[in-house]
Amino acid sequence: MERLGTGIGWRPEIADAVERMPGIDWVEAVAENVCPGHLPDSLLRLRERGVTVIPHGVSLGLGGADRPDEGRLTALAERAEALGSPLVTEHIAFVRAGGSLTASPLLEAGHLLPVPRTRDALDVLCENIRIAQDALPVPLAVENIAALLAWPGEEMTEGQFLYELADRTGVRLLIDVANLHTNHVNRGEDPAKALAELPVEAIAYVHVAGGVERDGVWHDSHAHPVPAQVLDILTDLASRVTPPGVLLERDDNFPEPAVLERELEAIQGALTKGWARSAASRVPSREAKAIRAAGSRKTAPAPEATATDTARQRLALAQTALLSALVAGTPVPDGFDRVRLGVQARALGAKRADVVAKVAPELAEILGDSYRPAFLAYAHSHPMTGGYRRDALDFAGQLLLSGGPENAEVRRELREWWLERSGPVPRSTRPTVRLARATKRVLLRR
Repeated sequence: MERLGTGIGWRPEIADAVERMPGIDWVEAVAENVCPGHLPDSLLRLRERGVTVIPHGVSLGLGGADRPDEGRLTALAERAEALGSPLVTEHIAFVRAGGSLTASPLLEAGHLLPVPRTRDALDVLCENIRIAQDALPVPLAVENIAALLAWPGEEMTEGQFLYELADRTGVRLLIDVANLHTNHVNRGEDPAKALAELPVEAIAYVHVAGGVERDGVWHDSHAHPVPAQVLDILTDLASRVTPPGVLLERDDNFPEPAVLERELEAIQGALTKGWARSAASRVPSREAKAIRAAGSRKTAPAPEATATDTARQRLALAQTALLSALVAGTPVPDGFDRVRLGVQARALGAKRADVVAKVAPELAEILGDSYRPAFLAYAHSHPMTGGYRRDALDFAGQLLLSGGPENAEVRRELREWWLERSGPVPRSTRPTVRLARATKRVLLRR
């Protein structure tokens, strides 16, 4: 596999700092935040210097019951080509549920949710990955995700699930050691056991990130320093294999560049410690030996189309029931931890509020301190059915319909904001509005 080296997640907030950081061999950009025809100048300058740029998708939903959306696959392919990337990455997760497979409304999670480690889910995921691989111009790598909750009746460990996935599809793996730590705290899973079961030779690269623990639950925030426990897992991984690349992720609460540079140094130290532990005679794991011995061994045959369709139906019903409980307040499906599901539901609502405030900052400015409680009250009974921009419009419209805000001036500003964005054409560009404004300017000059 291509050697990537040391990387950092490129974000607009730290773009200038990333360009100045020493020792950065590659960066990763959130695919949905990059427009192929208008690449950020910072990414263009990095590419000119020979820095590799990899698009990292977050909305494909490969672990969902539906087949991957052709439009989303095309968009991901366009970004890979525009950036000259050697591969693209996505997540082993579902992000939406409902729709035609369940005859129920389509629901959006706005977040990466865990796939049940069952045969049904594995069969569907394998087929979805094959579809994605056929549509993409470069290899695909998929990432293990962090989870606040566990599915009842799972049939495999995380390592077993990932091993079979890679064996059946040939897909590469993006291993997030921070997510292994998250699942250790939240689900009682042993990171060392997961690493021992992984096909480490399929690893494309590794993510390292920080998080925070609240009330016994670890939140994979990407907004806090990388803890020692995560670095220890990275050391364990490095004692088993030399990963082609390691990348530091930070998505919010950005520190000074010097702090990020020290975290990169700590990551390099953890890798060096792992390589020293393995010494000159690393003993291959049983799984790695099996991969080498098998060579071109035939992977498990794909299930019959009708069998996969049946698995999709079962998976769709299960995922829709869970997502509906999380975002629409429907009953908790049997077997789930109600307390943990409540934690996840509140986390989803909080994330919606945060992201909507970012994509529509005027809303938070207009509503002031009342924005967050008003949005959380709205989110409790109004699931997200589109993207975050649609969510912002729906929230403002619902708030106006319900008679809020009480302050007349705030209500007027909110109404103007909603009218400006709610139609197919911005209100300020419509002929009648332009004429009215021009007339007003003439009258004011008199």
